[in-house]
Amino acid sequence: MDLSLEQRVFYGENISKIKRNEDCAVYKMKDKTGEGTMSCYSVFPGIDLLYNDFHMQSCFSEFQPKVEMIAIDHCMEGRIEWEFENGTYMYLQKGDMQIDNKENHNNRYGFPLNRYQGITVAIYIEEAAKSLSVLFDGISIDIFELHNKFSLSKMPLIMRADNSVQHIFTQLYTVSHRIRKDYYKIKVLELLLFLSAVDIPKISEGRPYFQRKHVETVKEIEKYITKHKENHFTLEELSCQFEIPLTTMKNCFKGIYGTSIYAYIRSHRIQTAAAMLHQSNENITTIAGRVGYNNPSKFAAAFKEIMGISPSKYKK
Repeated sequence: MDLSLEQRVFYGENISKIKRNEDCAVYKMKDKTGEGTMSCYSVFPGIDLLYNDFHMQSCFSEFQPKVEMIAIDHCMEGRIEWEFENGTYMYLQKGDMQIDNKENHNNRYGFPLNRYQGITVAIYIEEAAKSLSVLFDGISIDIFELHNKFSLSKMPLIMRADNSVQHIFTQLYTVSHRIRKDYYKIKVLELLLFLSAVDIPKISEGRPYFQRKHVETVKEIEKYITKHKENHFTLEELSCQFEIPLTTMKNCFKGIYGTSIYAYIRSHRIQTAAAMLHQSNENITTIAGRVGYNNPSKFAAAFKEIMGISPSKYKK
């Protein structure tokens, strides 16, 4: 007898089921910073595939497994921030895959870019092992061995999804609903076979950790430069003003936001200008000045590079 999702895990009081049909259950999380949804499909008894779509700044997860499990997460867009008990932070970024037993998932998570989209393959060990042994006798996937292999650390194991893994997930984001059910089975088996063969030392890449005091300082810097987007700062000025070593500031900022300070503020300026072009009647030169561009030609070039269209055509 298949277990229901509620029998396998406790999602938390801050998550509610908003839809359920034969193929899919949709769960919603909402708090003061935004909301997110998780669309859950059963692939095999004991193996689920979830599409995650969060548009929020942070959330507190009350998730607790009721049975032994491992989860494989792939990030398509955005970032996830973990804070660990020792006061360090680590980040899952676009193109990353992480494997975790979810035993320490009851925690606060941040989304530095205010969004996260990705896929989770949730494997409930006892149930999955039983179903795969019946359905695919002879295929060399040992769920218990996988569980032991990837459940040795309290920290999530994060790796860049190379081509052999990336194509598995990429196709899952675009599969037609007409073949979705069978396609999930093929791709999940392909993923499990890959993980059965991969050597952990080869995929552990020494992902950097960042100290809480540096993360908090860099977040203050991000707030400052986006609030004063019309001003221009050198990195040395920011380092001195916020009393953080220059190299530490640059590395930590890229770790949190996925890009350099200059690239981040440039993108923010153009995104702000794009909103103003839609929402106000101000001319392009005035808007350019309000986001820190005194030269309209440089503004137009930067706008087209980021938005793919000129400011004048965008305004129309």
